[in-house]
Amino acid sequence: MLTQDSYITIGWLVLLIVLLVIEIITVGLTSIWAAGGALAALVLDVVGVSFIGQVIAFFVVTFVLLYFTRPFAVKFINAQRVKTNYEGIIGKTIRIAEKVDNMSQTGMAVVNGQEWTVRAEQDKDILEPGTIAKVVNISGVKLIVKKEEG
Repeated sequence: MLTQDSYITIGWLVLLIVLLVIEIITVGLTSIWAAGGALAALVLDVVGVSFIGQVIAFFVVTFVLLYFTRPFAVKFINAQRVKTNYEGIIGKTIRIAEKVDNMSQTGMAVVNGQEWTVRAEQDKDILEPGTIAKVVNISGVKLIVKKEEG
């Protein structure tokens, strides 16, 4: 017969397994820190620490792992990440080919030989053909631009 303590042990074990499975099937680091917290709580359960102590350890270990290792992990993972074509356009200076008017839903520019739909960062801004603008963001298949000053 299972006791209440057995259910707690099984609960921590199930949580650990679920978090590890989530980590395995996702592309980036998502739940590894909480899995570390669940492992710590499971160990404390096995050695007889109270349930409140286990829960506190779960949150403390999860937070500590997240706070101290995530920046390093993100930097390590992103160091090998190659920007895609569209990400390389952000920050680029372009020439407007068709009048950009958000209210009329018009605007076009050619970037790297490809036509892009263009929208102004501010709805009130209207950019005439030939205007030099800077790409500040990409929303779906639209470049979001602001007029280059100077």
